Amino acid sequence: MKRMLSLLLALCMILCLGTAAADGYTAGTYTASSQGMKPMTLEVTFSDAAITEIKIAEHGETYGIGWGLDASPVEAVPAWIIENQSLAVDMVTGATITTRAIVNGVADAVAQAGADAEALKAKTVAAEVADKVLECDVVVAGAGAAGLGAAVSALENGASVILLEKQGVTGGSTTRSGGYFIAAGTSLQKAQGIEDSPEAFFDFYKSIGGDLINDEKVMDFCVNSAACYEWIVANGAQFDGVTTVHPTHTELRVHNSLGGQFMGTGQGGQMTAPMTKAFTDKGGQLIYNAAADGLVLDAEGKVAGLTATMKDGSKLTVNAKAVILATGGYAGDAAKVNELHFCKPATYSVPTSVTGDAVKIAEAVDAKVEWTDAANISMVSFTCGVGCYGEAAGMIASDKGERMCNEYCYFYTYTEALLKAGSPYGWYITDADDPFPTAQYGMMIESTPHAATAAELAELIGADPATLEASIARYNELCAAGEDKDFGKPAEYMNALDKELYAIKLSPSISGTYGGVLTDVESQVINNAGEVVPGLYAAGEASFNGLVGSEYPVCGTAIGMAFYFGQVAGENAAAFAGK
Repeated sequence: MKRMLSLLLALCMILCLGTAAADGYTAGTYTASSQGMKPMTLEVTFSDAAITEIKIAEHGETYGIGWGLDASPVEAVPAWIIENQSLAVDMVTGATITTRAIVNGVADAVAQAGADAEALKAKTVAAEVADKVLECDVVVAGAGAAGLGAAVSALENGASVILLEKQGVTGGSTTRSGGYFIAAGTSLQKAQGIEDSPEAFFDFYKSIGGDLINDEKVMDFCVNSAACYEWIVANGAQFDGVTTVHPTHTELRVHNSLGGQFMGTGQGGQMTAPMTKAFTDKGGQLIYNAAADGLVLDAEGKVAGLTATMKDGSKLTVNAKAVILATGGYAGDAAKVNELHFCKPATYSVPTSVTGDAVKIAEAVDAKVEWTDAANISMVSFTCGVGCYGEAAGMIASDKGERMCNEYCYFYTYTEALLKAGSPYGWYITDADDPFPTAQYGMMIESTPHAATAAELAELIGADPATLEASIARYNELCAAGEDKDFGKPAEYMNALDKELYAIKLSPSISGTYGGVLTDVESQVINNAGEVVPGLYAAGEASFNGLVGSEYPVCGTAIGMAFYFGQVAGENAAAFAGK
């Protein structure tokens, strides 16, 4: 009996020590470092019994994802840790890198304060799990550009609105983008002395998309793009100038989000974060971690709301008079990408949540779905960035070694040439005289194939030796003549390839998809009988039909059209709801 009491006493002492290790601190403020998207510095203050303050002193996280929203990790995670005195933080879906960096930084400070961080990580916090039913006039699925545009528009037109977002932050693909909005006739253009018109804007799209575009929908966007731009600016979006993405695009229509730069990433938050704030400030209800998965239908089979599965597994039902689908495209669905695209892009710059949900949801009302083997695919170097910055001194070749195009072009233009030729990737062939810094850097990378002759290089890259030899010989002949009779590249970029040859691989990456649920110019969903589905709307990549051809025409197109047709969907949904 005494031995049993001794064992119990020892066990209690061990448990008490564990509690003290987790909860007992040497009071003070400790500085900790962590790694998020960029280095992070935290200052964590303790009393002798609790974490009392967490200050993120320095960070370089993405605006609109890592910070800038009420639900972003920088804003939400420190408060949660302090409230619960736990490091068992539920990762913010879509912002896990930043969430983990904060947890790791606080854990470091906990250790400095003499406590057991692992015990805090094991201290789970119970959360209530229960199914819910909500009511509103308009429910929107997806809080990217299209969904935010739709939700704010519906609110402004008098509807009560619930916005469901699959991830833990808003913004979707737009936040992760370079932050470009395409429009013609805006106040920012006029301030820079730029004259533009909807007709000229439409002619640009028609010149690239041809008969593949829906003239009515594209013209509608071109006519209203300036007003849509002014609308998102009025709701807080910030831009710092108008430019072009390549010198061959002479029209200055690409509106740069504040702090953005050509081919930058993570600047789209300058649009999505303010629009998120505008939505909640105007009285909208935003529900995170809600994956829309089905329509609510009334007794007559008409659209009457949405269902969603919450991150905790519970079910949410939103009864509504109108539904807007803005869940994005399917770039995160590897099986669908591989089914439709022979080049099988190795990477994508969209959230993992973008899996074509709108199509699956709309099937319940026999919505017409159109698929296409075209998409927003670009071929660039993953090692040195060649392809992103207008490198034009070298020769772009297919997988077989055939020269494909005038290299002095927008990267989607040469990608289109490669795709049309059936090439699953490309090569930027150059030599030591290439003046572009990215190419010079690429040639310094040990893994970059190089050889003294075209035949030897072909063997290294798996191209046909005779084809690559002939392509380089012809290219050098044109360089010597001072005129590119084959593709029309400007003479100043015709640099002969007559030294050690290098091949920088151009690999496919997908940043957006075309096709999806068919809609009309009013963003109304069309069924397989060619009729409007009453009360159901879609916008953005969920319904990217007839807006571009096979070649992506210019940066900012998808975002501009998403905001605009989302705005249209919101206005019409509110009207359908009787507002």
